[in-house]
Amino acid sequence: MSPTASPPRRRRFRWVRAIFKLMGAFVVLSLLLVLIYRFVPPPVTLTMLMDPNGITKDWTSLDEIDPNMARAAIAGEDSRFCSHHGFDAVAIAQALRHNASGGRIRGGSTISQQTAKNVFLFQGGGFIRKGFEAWFTVLIEAIWGKRRIMEVYLNVAETGIGTYGVQAGAMRYFHHGAAKLTRAEAAKIAAVLPLPKKRAAITPRGFTRRYGNSIAARISVVQRDGLDSCVR
Repeated sequence: MSPTASPPRRRRFRWVRAIFKLMGAFVVLSLLLVLIYRFVPPPVTLTMLMDPNGITKDWTSLDEIDPNMARAAIAGEDSRFCSHHGFDAVAIAQALRHNASGGRIRGGSTISQQTAKNVFLFQGGGFIRKGFEAWFTVLIEAIWGKRRIMEVYLNVAETGIGTYGVQAGAMRYFHHGAAKLTRAEAAKIAAVLPLPKKRAAITPRGFTRRYGNSIAARISVVQRDGLDSCVR
């Protein structure tokens, strides 16, 4: 008869089993959520729930959003959205080099990564959150596909103080729905996306105005070069 394990060893085994059970539950739950949100609009996000300014949103299908809005998001946020698989190694390397040289901090997150963060996680959190973000990015790329990712992104991204999604943003800034966005209006909303609490699409000034004009000019390039082919 073999000797029984010592109490410290039994405790270690219990901890290991508990960790594996927790990891398994997380994998199952995350897969289930991603599968559900493949077909059902996410009802609310942690960012929305933590917003002291309340929530104004109006889910709108991608078919009912002017194509220039998706092109503006690609132009401003992720020019290789249709060609990468969730992570843009070129953009990450460029961001690292830029940040190492000082000046305004630049991120290398793709639209897919931002969507994963906005829907399933929270703002901030450092490397731990980044690890979960990478996991969800892989899942949505595999299960949702590009068109669904763009649709969700344009509906959950913060477009102003207490305002989420381009439909609510269009109504807030231009008093009409996202289906009627002009190229210039879409570019202004896209220019707000990186810092929605500090920028506004109405009479933008300084960097926001210049950035919006730059995005507006690049929208035609996105269309001409087919950089939006995966969401058409």
